[in-house]
Amino acid sequence: MSDPLVNGNLVAPWIAAQTQALLAQRGHAWLLAGPSGLGQYELALALARAWLCEHATSQGACGSCGSCHAIDVHAHADLCVLMPETVMLALNWPLSEKAQDEIDGKKRKASKEIRVEAMRDAVEFAQRTSARGRGKAVLVFPAERMNVYTANALLKTLEEPAGDVKFVLASDAAHQLLPTIRSRCLGHTMTWPDQSSALDWLQGQGVPANQASVMLRAAGGRPQDALQFAPIAGLWPRLPRAVQAGDVSVFKDWTPAQTVDALHKLCHDLLALRCGAAPRFFEAADLPKAGGWQALSDWAKSLSEAMRTVEHPFNAGLMQEALVSQAQLALNTKT
Repeated sequence: MSDPLVNGNLVAPWIAAQTQALLAQRGHAWLLAGPSGLGQYELALALARAWLCEHATSQGACGSCGSCHAIDVHAHADLCVLMPETVMLALNWPLSEKAQDEIDGKKRKASKEIRVEAMRDAVEFAQRTSARGRGKAVLVFPAERMNVYTANALLKTLEEPAGDVKFVLASDAAHQLLPTIRSRCLGHTMTWPDQSSALDWLQGQGVPANQASVMLRAAGGRPQDALQFAPIAGLWPRLPRAVQAGDVSVFKDWTPAQTVDALHKLCHDLLALRCGAAPRFFEAADLPKAGGWQALSDWAKSLSEAMRTVEHPFNAGLMQEALVSQAQLALNTKT
């Protein structure tokens, strides 16, 4: 069988293999867990497609029936997608009419959490009769974006689902979920693809071969995160020395979160070199011999603190200048 297509896009082989393995198991609620970039959302959607497909096989959904088409156009009556509104908008899932009106009318901004109102709608959805007669599915992503009230609203339905409804929760930070939520789901740890498969997949997404390896390394081996590095693939190798020189322009058009992430990776690799280990995110030849143990350790702690507030509405330019200044000091301190 050839690799499956979803909405015209080739499914990554490691996602297809996990889909087949999970479909062979019984259960009404799954928790897909692992670091970002491994395809939690894609695997969750593949499972939901297969559960609702009119001609599903042991390998997954057929991709051509009315049910599959309805999911492709984000309009399936028996699929409830629970996401923060910001994520739904990014992935082109429709918001509820009320939520869309409130956002369009500037009454509030799109939520970065899964709202309790949306969860209550999902609970009501789970109790309804299936519209197409093949059961219902609820997809929650990223599941860690449920606050305690939203999670509690889901809990009873997970314990005693009404009718033929299945749940799939996908998370980049499953440890943040309530223990009671985790205990009511069958857990699945996401598979890491081998480098060859990941590089082949990236090239299948239109990434040139000479950039794919740089992007995959920058993302720590996580192929879907690697796609985010496409605009800066040529810049990544010279980033360490630019930071050492205090060049803020290297982070032009980056968000504060992306800047902190890149600096975290640089700090990690410099500490790795200090203890005789191989760097993970940069080539060793691209890293300067800079920074003392204490300076790098203090810098790592400061970056961890910055990550806690990186989504606050600070002035992005000023924040980047402060981050690069701090990095430059750490890289040019010998102790």
